[in-house]
Amino acid sequence: MIETLSPAKLNLFLHVTGKRNNGYHELQTAFQLLDWGDRMRFEITDTPGIHLSPSMEGVPNDDNLIVRAASALSLPDDCGVAISIDKVIPMGGGLGGGSSNAAVTLLALNTLFDLGYSVDELAIKGAGLGADVPVFVRGTSAWAEGIGEELTPLELPARWFVIIYPDCHVSTQEIFGAPELTHNTPPITVSAFFEGPVRNDLQPVVESRYEQVRVAITWLSGHGSAMMTGSGACVFAGFDLQAEAQRVAAAAAAAAEGKFKVFVAKGINRFTVV
Repeated sequence: MIETLSPAKLNLFLHVTGKRNNGYHELQTAFQLLDWGDRMRFEITDTPGIHLSPSMEGVPNDDNLIVRAASALSLPDDCGVAISIDKVIPMGGGLGGGSSNAAVTLLALNTLFDLGYSVDELAIKGAGLGADVPVFVRGTSAWAEGIGEELTPLELPARWFVIIYPDCHVSTQEIFGAPELTHNTPPITVSAFFEGPVRNDLQPVVESRYEQVRVAITWLSGHGSAMMTGSGACVFAGFDLQAEAQRVAAAAAAAAEGKFKVFVAKGINRFTVV
């Protein structure tokens, strides 16, 4: 049996640097892993097949990234696996929950059944499930280019993040398909990222279409350098001290009046499935 964290991530910036002929966008981003996320449990069963609980509302099991990840592996025919998940990462929040779940499933089942796949092989399988899956398979905060598959590990300074979820689901497909989205930001270097300032090129598109996101960014900008992660809807600000982050989070929760959710998470540079 394996029980493990399935961590969330933040995009500390996101630049759209081009668009390929096949419609995929060229990106630059920095993935920051978090010490917060879903909890997943994997256990071998006598009954063949993949048994996931609970089912996710509105997501048929065959479309669920967890089931698809398990199905991508050559599992034994004479037994099965029971997978349970305590889901706290919001869907459509830009925190990579589905991608993380898929990656952790690949890693956990590889270990549980002693399948012998290398990390590189699992990353390739993960890329077929989603662009963000490989960064979780490799388990390190990373600099990413291409469509997100060209990864270089990053050592990021220890920070605490206040994250606001505006309680709305933002469609990644909608935002990347928006006619007003620009895709000509000049590429930057890693050193330029650390020197700042940087931005999320998707943020203006989301703010113009989702008032809840704009309101959350406006509020958090009064307390720190706020930015949207991924294609939204979550927004965040980083702080050097845990106490400072908790103070801002408490103020945000009080101001929210139930309109959005707030939590604090610590950035981590690596995680392993144990």
